[in-house]
Amino acid sequence: MQVVDVAGYGYIVSRDTTARASELAVAYHVDTGRPGGISAKTRGLLRELHRAGPGPFAAADAARLWGLEPGPGGRRLRMLAERGWLVRSRHGLYALVPLDAESPSKWVEDPWLVVAKLFPTGYIGGWSACEHWGLTDQLFRELLVFTPDRGAPRRAVTGVTPIRVKLIRAAKVFGVAAVWRGTVKVNVSDPTRTIVDLLDDPTVGGGIRHTAEALTAYLESSHRDDDLLIGYIARLGNRTVYKRLGFMLETLGIGGLELIDGCRARISRGVSLLDPAAEARGPIVTRWNLRINVEVGP
Repeated sequence: MQVVDVAGYGYIVSRDTTARASELAVAYHVDTGRPGGISAKTRGLLRELHRAGPGPFAAADAARLWGLEPGPGGRRLRMLAERGWLVRSRHGLYALVPLDAESPSKWVEDPWLVVAKLFPTGYIGGWSACEHWGLTDQLFRELLVFTPDRGAPRRAVTGVTPIRVKLIRAAKVFGVAAVWRGTVKVNVSDPTRTIVDLLDDPTVGGGIRHTAEALTAYLESSHRDDDLLIGYIARLGNRTVYKRLGFMLETLGIGGLELIDGCRARISRGVSLLDPAAEARGPIVTRWNLRINVEVGP
């Protein structure tokens, strides 16, 4: 998994606050470093976007705000982007550049806002949720999204952040928390659901070893909830998750006997792989009906 050197991205600003009335009242000047001046009419268009912000906005969104047809609305969005007042999040989506941005040409929109726009029925999960909840110290280049929407894009790029998409069934969208980025609600898997997703498919956590590290961090944190963990696994419907969890608890010496016994009582018949992404070879631990094809020990 690639790691981002964050030192090179010090200019990135997150839209964590909403545009306040005082910001909306700031006059636009031609000496802001943005190419081209701005007319009173265009200033009014921007004011409407900031009031509705933080975006991102598609042509239909802007047109509705401005009382225009989508075609003219899209052309005005592109014009504002060319002059540095907006930044293109991805094809057809534009985000507001903060009025106080020192370098508008280098400003990058918060990718979580793009996720909220493109994947409203899904949630941010896997390694991205681990980062959010403090279950990992690693930095992942891609933002990971789970969605039941088969019509949604499989991949997207916003600014410097690629978005990777994992399709799931609608019934599996649960255990989701709402995180507010300014005035925009973004769904992210809660800490317990995040761990269950990693145990269900370790690739979404960066691999089985990183899944073990995230599990350890979860069990040592205030997020730990053993009853919720067992309940989420039952609701997900993949009993192999009990095997992976129980085996890791015993191998790593974490979790406690009650949680281990709870997993042991619920495992399925048949032999499963500890890491489904690795080659199917290695010893079988019959206690857990699990083939240990990857080392996860301390």
